Amino acid sequence: MDVLQKLLSALHHHLQDNASGERHERSPVCINQPQQVALTMRIHCKVVVIAVCFGVFLLLYFLGGNAADDPLKPRNIVGRPLTKRKRAEDVMHLAVVACGNRLDETLTMVKSALLFSLKRIMFHIFAEDPLAPQFEKRLNQWPHSISSKFQYRIYPITFSVGNADEWKKLFKPCAAQRLFLPVILKDVDSLLYVDTDVLPFNSTQLAAMAPEHEVPKIGWYSRFARHPFYGVTGVNSGVMLMNLTRIRSTLFKNSMIPSGLSWEDILHPLYQKYKNHITWGDQDLLNIIFHYNPECLFIFPCQWNYRPDHCMYGSNCKGAEKEGVSILHGNRGVYHDDKQPAFKVVYDAICDFPFEDNMFQSLFYPIQTKFLDTVNTLCGRIPQVFLKQIEKTMRKAFDEKVVRH
Repeated sequence: MDVLQKLLSALHHHLQDNASGERHERSPVCINQPQQVALTMRIHCKVVVIAVCFGVFLLLYFLGGNAADDPLKPRNIVGRPLTKRKRAEDVMHLAVVACGNRLDETLTMVKSALLFSLKRIMFHIFAEDPLAPQFEKRLNQWPHSISSKFQYRIYPITFSVGNADEWKKLFKPCAAQRLFLPVILKDVDSLLYVDTDVLPFNSTQLAAMAPEHEVPKIGWYSRFARHPFYGVTGVNSGVMLMNLTRIRSTLFKNSMIPSGLSWEDILHPLYQKYKNHITWGDQDLLNIIFHYNPECLFIFPCQWNYRPDHCMYGSNCKGAEKEGVSILHGNRGVYHDDKQPAFKVVYDAICDFPFEDNMFQSLFYPIQTKFLDTVNTLCGRIPQVFLKQIEKTMRKAFDEKVVRH
């Protein structure tokens, strides 16, 4: 955590130094001030103390869905209303996109965030029409001790520019929806976006993405990409901390025209230019944008987006070895098969955990015991990577509860 604390401290002071220059009107931040690293994407000063209390976010990388014809409107909002005295930084905004058969994975991610969070959370759930009433039914069945900790809104899948059918088919049916969060959530300043297969373990404030790979020689972008990408190995978009206010007010450099383009204006022409050269859909578009605007992106360590690639070829995430995993990303479908049982153990434990049970007895100890069955796998050989932050965060939540009572 020492590295993260240093990053947060530097981020906090940097934002304070630049807060006086913030304005609501559009300004070409990334064009005129390339020395301000991560300025565009980092959290606005007013919400710099948001605590992202990660439990165990289950990031299921497969997203499906359809496009809505009507203008975007929230379907519902549930949870105890926030009082006027509640400061914005007391609530964390978290966005997720869920389509197809991803109902259970999304609910498990929401559940894990709430179990480990000491802050209230506002969930922005983007779901195709058949899933919306199922989300409402399941979330409304949760006990008051849990429902009092969060609010949620359900939105239809919609694309504001370009051809909706093309956006639907980009990589996975719902994947492109996250590109439009700055356009849709106009009243939200900053939020965390996660895929449906994420598990949070502890808390931090970072406006960034994690590298796609730690080792260039086994990285996909460094070996196969046919388009520009960020840095040496590219970035993974499964976890993004987004300052929507700054995204909306920034003009982004690009290879299409000499002047900068706004976020909404750059998406469709960028897709049209590279659509025959991209493999991972919206993630590739984000890599292209930040290739030309590297000063706008802050990179956080691999333990904040820990994937099978970090252990299936041998352990290559040094931060996770030292600090433990903070966000577990189960892409490659590892929560639903036996290829990486270490990931599936954590997912199943969170999914099956009964609300209000003792977390050590009914969650941590079962995970610890079941990890013994995974020691013959590369990822299972390093159980401390998976368990360290879970235990630490549970103890913190327990201590906080005891102190409060």
